[in-house]
Amino acid sequence: MTLPAGARADKSLLGKTFPVLLLIALITLLLFSLTLGRYPVPLLDVARIVSTTPPFGAIGDYANAPWVVVEIVRMPRILLVTLCGMGLAMSGAATQGVFRNPLVGPEIVGVSSGASLGGVIGIMFSWPPLAVVGLAFGCGLAGVGLAFALARATGRSSSVGLVLSGVIVSGFCGALVGLLQTLADPVTKLPSILYWLLGSFAGATYDKVAIVAGVSLVAGTLLLSLRWRINLLSLGEMDAAALGVDVEALRWAILGLVALIVAAQVSVSGGVGWVGLIVPHLARMLVGPEHSRLLPITALLGGFYLLAMDDIARSLTEQEIPIGLLTSVVGTPIFAFLFWKTQSRGWINE
Repeated sequence: MTLPAGARADKSLLGKTFPVLLLIALITLLLFSLTLGRYPVPLLDVARIVSTTPPFGAIGDYANAPWVVVEIVRMPRILLVTLCGMGLAMSGAATQGVFRNPLVGPEIVGVSSGASLGGVIGIMFSWPPLAVVGLAFGCGLAGVGLAFALARATGRSSSVGLVLSGVIVSGFCGALVGLLQTLADPVTKLPSILYWLLGSFAGATYDKVAIVAGVSLVAGTLLLSLRWRINLLSLGEMDAAALGVDVEALRWAILGLVALIVAAQVSVSGGVGWVGLIVPHLARMLVGPEHSRLLPITALLGGFYLLAMDDIARSLTEQEIPIGLLTSVVGTPIFAFLFWKTQSRGWINE
């Protein structure tokens, strides 16, 4: 059905202004999040501090308590949460486009379980925080590398083969994590391991922000540059190959970029699930399945969503709620609603 000229103009205007409105909403939430906490800082003070000092390597008025709270305590956490949310959501959209399946998330290729195993090993041996991050990142990439190698060794480098290999690697790493938990000292090690596995941004630092920002900037930019080819993969492997796309090489390249982003996130904050699964659905309902629009909107929505979840996690009760638990509790019913709403139409037309 052809839309009337007025309706097309309104839709075009909405398409142009929506990303700007979403960006303004995200910046507003960023400033509001800096006011939250046991030491309240008025929004005007937050705006003044943020506008007068750069976030990295800032030389501020550190004799002033609000300045310390905003610059040293809250700013790295807010930035880290936003970057992780943007990266996870964009990874989820790319993965669902590659597999043409709305039920897959960026964790399916073994990267999250591998990173979790690395983090647990680091905590078991009392490594310094940055060393734990490095080991988790390395093990996350090793996990996805093992899944790729297994898929190739079995001669099943198709989407189904990669998913099955990811399930095998995830199951094995999960079993090793469980074994290490049973061997961990129940007083000194086990609580730290459990808290890390449940996900938390409480230990955010500018070093971790730099790690995630560097990885997300490079891998996210490359994913955006592949947006048209992801559109072709979404048509199906045979159609994409008929249009001249090297399907296997492209699929592996995209999943490799997704693995980098997810490994960086898990290494700095532990497991945070459901973001890469539900946010792409929400974005697809707003702007459609075309990835040149979908990927940027998904990234903005992902940053907004995870930042809102973190605000709730650290302000709802006296004791901070692990954000991985909160995203699971909130994400499951949202996904059930989206599944019910879109099932009759088919996900690709959301």
